[in-house]
Formats: sequence, structure tokens, C-alpha cells
Amino acid sequence: MQPQTLERLEYERVKHELSVYAVSYLGKRHIAELQPITDARILRRRLDETDEATGVLRRGASIPLPSLTGMEQILDLLGSGYVFQEQDFTHLHQFLRSCTQLIDYMRAKADWAPNAASYASGMHRLERLQEEIERCIRNSRVLDSASRELSKVRRRMATVEERSSRRLAELMAKHRSILQESLAVQRGGRSAIPVRKEYRKMVKGSVLDESSSGQTVYIEPEEIRQFHDELELLRTEEAREETKILSELTGLAEEFRGELVVNAQLVGEYDFLFAKARYALALDAVNVKLNEHGIIILRGARHPLMGSKMVPLNFELGERFRMLIVTGPNTGGKTLALKTVGLLTLMAQSGLLIPAEIGGTMAIFTGIEADIGDGQSIEQALSTFSAHIRRVKSILETADRRSLVLIDEMASGTDPGEGVGLSIAVLEELRRRDSCVVVTTHFTEIKNFASATPGCENARMEFDAETLQPLYRLTIGEAGRSYAFAIAKKLGIPDAVTQRAEELTRRAKALEVDPSQQMAAATTENLCDSGELVSNDLTTAPRNLVREDPALLPGASLRRTEPEAATPSKSTGVTSDGISDAEEALSKPAAFRIGDSVLIPYLGKTGIIYAEEDGMGNIGVQIQGKKIRIARKRLQPHIARESLYPDDYDLSIVLDSKENRKKRSKMERKHMEGVTIEQSPDERGETWRR
Repeated sequence: MQPQTLERLEYERVKHELSVYAVSYLGKRHIAELQPITDARILRRRLDETDEATGVLRRGASIPLPSLTGMEQILDLLGSGYVFQEQDFTHLHQFLRSCTQLIDYMRAKADWAPNAASYASGMHRLERLQEEIERCIRNSRVLDSASRELSKVRRRMATVEERSSRRLAELMAKHRSILQESLAVQRGGRSAIPVRKEYRKMVKGSVLDESSSGQTVYIEPEEIRQFHDELELLRTEEAREETKILSELTGLAEEFRGELVVNAQLVGEYDFLFAKARYALALDAVNVKLNEHGIIILRGARHPLMGSKMVPLNFELGERFRMLIVTGPNTGGKTLALKTVGLLTLMAQSGLLIPAEIGGTMAIFTGIEADIGDGQSIEQALSTFSAHIRRVKSILETADRRSLVLIDEMASGTDPGEGVGLSIAVLEELRRRDSCVVVTTHFTEIKNFASATPGCENARMEFDAETLQPLYRLTIGEAGRSYAFAIAKKLGIPDAVTQRAEELTRRAKALEVDPSQQMAAATTENLCDSGELVSNDLTTAPRNLVREDPALLPGASLRRTEPEAATPSKSTGVTSDGISDAEEALSKPAAFRIGDSVLIPYLGKTGIIYAEEDGMGNIGVQIQGKKIRIARKRLQPHIARESLYPDDYDLSIVLDSKENRKKRSKMERKHMEGVTIEQSPDERGETWRR
């Protein structure tokens, strides 16, 4: 995966949130190194073990996860000649004891959490090392029982200390009258008695210190000094014996260096695993089905960084269509939907459960490419459009049928006409490669491309036209509107300005023929000629064959029969003033009526008008049974309705379904309780009866 894609989809932020749930340095290291996986078998195991670990936590169990405190230093120094100290062995003993508890705990869960429990089967019970540490070390101190010599030295030390204390007490009693106070003190680790300065010569010994006032001197009696010197010799002998014991324990630990490393690594794996499980519980995340055919089906999906603030997303891709064009108003949630699909795909391919409803399906992609954000850079002298083109170039260098391509605000940042032409050409190339594609746009031409192209589908972000509030719900199968004029009015643009804008828009759509659209039409016609774009049926075919037989060659499910040749238009002539019929048609917009046959050049098809021009300059056209809305300037007159049907002909026979005609006939005769006729927004228009 490209690092830029991971950054644009905020993958690192998810890893940062995940790392909060890890408690060990190895667990955090696993998270820092986490990357999407493309091997289906490994990924299936990762998801299942995370799901199992989540089940363990849901049962309220406390996981005996060993602490790795101090273990990083121990593992690094093993075999280096370093002699571990008492504190090191305390950490090591705690680690060994917890490993034994974890092995027993996870083996008890093997029946219903086999993947998660399998790590414990690779851990080692180092009972000999654990018992030896218990015999020699306790509370970070070498025990007397560690060796016979150490026990003997410490008994002698205890005897000397007892004799020294008894003799010091006798001296305190003997010199009570000349003492400043009746308590012995320690100076530099040696025992002394506080004697008044004027009586200092009465006590035989060494002056160790005196008070700040100079009235008291602290004297170590000669007899006590002899005890202290003897004790120092014994302490040196004790330290030598302790070092010998610690060296033997270090040697024993080095014998099990390999096992200790394995145990630590598996503890890190368990920490990583249960961190993923805790993160899944925090997100209310679930396991998903996997496939390698580009099929994504999500219900109630949420962006992990948005939480409950996000309206759940219903999304699908790859089964009925592999290219989805999302439209809708600004701030309507298009980019968030795009990021949600991309980030959830990365999470699933990283072995993380995803925040969605149970029963979802995620595809395994070998590459995910995202063009999100304007990418402007002053340092690199990149404009919005230049950055966009560089990303598209990178996408086209790597995209194939195992790629997921996400493009936000396609055709933006440059001249709209040229941008639309370039965007359609890019989409055609991605479709030829059979890539899975999700793009957002505002342009009607790209919506029409989706409507007319097999394997491509429109979707819209829902918008409340009355309150002018986005609903943030994705509806697949319908193209959306930008609601630019309505939003402008709501934000305070004067009515005169918005009305003038609407008038100019209608006039432009009725009169203009943009050369860039002709270019886009030409590229589409090229595909029509090669049989790659237009099929005999504009409805999208299911991709079940791809799912059932992965051995099929890439793109095999998209092969279709050759398109029917478009009905040729009437031959053009030249008027007496030298103006051709085509030029005259462009200069005078045709008045299209319901029932007229029209030619759609950029599709190479003909269709029947089923709805007259709306306020946006779009006309409803039925093409081989599918109803779409096309900008008026994209249509050319073909055959008037008078030449096609008798005067009293019922156009609903052509424009409506048989079921709806039956319902309408019954409803015209009498009221039919519970009978309704449902139509999509694109199908609604003026009545079909003349």
C-alpha cells in the first residue's frame, strides 16, 4: 500500500488509538509495524483470532497477561557476559510465573477459541529456572538458603552485629554522665556516641563528626571500630558469595535464552491480540466475511474516528457493479463515505474488526489508491489540478482488478468541460482494467456515464430539500443533485442573483454544445465501436460468476454481446444560404416532446422521451427499457412522435411496465385499497397519455 494512501485515509490515527490498549513494549511494537495483509488465509486467521479474543473479554474474564517490565533489558543482555542483579531476577520470576498462568488459561479456552489459544501451545514452562529463582531470590534479595557458604557468612555477620550492639549499649551506660543524649547515632555507616565537647578525651576512639554548634562530638569507640572492621570484611565476603550465586543463576537463564525469547514474543502477540479485541469492543466492531473478487457489502458501517456522531453507512460494491459514482450536495457526506469505505478496508486487511452490523463482506485488495484532498504544495509548486493529475497518474500505473480506487471530487480543479472529458477517459480505463472504483462528483456528464455504462452505478447522498439539511445517508441506484441554488439562497445570496443564475444555467444547457463534451462522446463512441461499453441491456449484470469461479480470467464477467447499431439519423443537407442542417439544429434548440425519438450521440443509441425538460435542463429518456435523465444539449432529434404512433396511441404501453399499467387501469375505474404505483425520481415526469 502506498504511504500516501494510508495517510489520506488516516490509517495512522487508527493505529495510534489502537496502541492505547497495548500494555507492553512488544505489543506497541506490533501495532507500530502493523500493515494491511493481502494473503487471504493469514488474514482470515487474524480476524478470527481477534473475534475469539473479543469473545474472551466479553465473558468478563481477567486475562493473566505477563508483564514485560524489565524483560527488554534482560533479553538484550542475555549472553553478553552481564551478571543480572536481584531486581532483574525478580522481573524474570514474575514473567515466568505469569507465562505459566497464561498457558493454563488459554489452553482452557481451546475448545471455543482455538486460534487465540494456539499461541499458548508454543510457549514454554521453564519450571526449573522458575524454581531456582524462587530458591535463591525473594523480594529482590538473595536468600540465605541460596548457598551454604552464604548462610555461614550471614550467621557470623549476625553474631558480630549482636556483639557490637551489646558492647555499644554498655559504653553508653558507662559514659552516661558525659553524653549529650542517650542515643547512639550513625555517621558514614559507622556507630558513634554523642559526647559533650569538653569530655571528648574521656572516651577512647575516633571523632567522626561534631554538631553545628560545636558543643557535641560524635566518637566511634575503639572497641566498636574493631567490630565494624570485622563486619566490613564479612560484608565483602557476603557480596562475593552473592555475586557467585547471581552468576550461576545468570548462566542458568542463558541456557533457556531461546525459550525466553519465544515466550516474550508470544506474550507480545497476545498483548497485540487483546489490544485489538479491546479496541473492537470500544468500537462495537464485528468480524466480516472475506473474498478476493472485489465484493464489499456493508450495513450500518461507521467511520472509526467519528463514532456515534456519524450516520451509519450502507454500502455495496463489486457484485452487481464495480464502479460507483457518488453525487450530492457539498457537506453532504460524500467524502466521509469515501474515507469510511477505504479505512474500513484497510482495517479489515489489518486483522481489525470493523464498526458495522453483523454479516458484512469485505474484499481483499492488493492495492488501495486514494485521491482525496486538494494536495496543494507551495514547496513543490503543485496546484490542486496538478496534484490531482499526479495522483491519477500513480493510480493508472498500478491499478488492476485487485485494486480499490477512491477518487474524491473527480473533474475538479480545472476547466469543467476538459475535466469531465479527462475523468470519463480515466473511468473508462479503470473499467477496462476491471478495478473496483468509487468516485464522488458534481458533474451531470459523469452521472450519465454511470447510468449508461454496464458495471457502473450511480449513488447519492440524501438531502432534505425542504430544510436544506444533508441527511448523510447513501442511496445506491439514484444520481444526486448538488442543490447549489437552494443552498446559496439559504446562506443569504439575494434572490435576484440566484434567479439569474438559474436562468443562465437553463439557457446554457439548452444552447451550448461544449467541445469537451463532444470529446467525451467521441471516447465513449470508440468504446461502443469496440463493444466494451454499451450492451443490449443497460441493466448491470450480477457478478456471481466471478465469485463462484475465481479461475475466470480478469474481466471475463464483463464480456458482452456486440451493441446494436444505432439507428442512423437522417442525412444532412445544406440550405440555400449555405448553412447545414446540423448547424441550424445547433443554433435553434429543438422542442422535445414526450414520445419523440431522439439520438444520443455519445452513447451511439436512440431513445424515447418520457419526461419533459426540468428546471435543471435535463430531459427524461428511456433507452432500451432503462430511464435516465440527460442534458438537453446532449440530445439530437431523430423521429417525431407523430411518425411513430397513431394520434390516440397510449404511450404508457411503451413507457410504463405491464404491472403498473394494470394497476393504473384498475385505479382509474375505482379506488383500490393498498394498491400503489412506485416510481424512482428519474422515472417521474409529465403524464404519458396525450
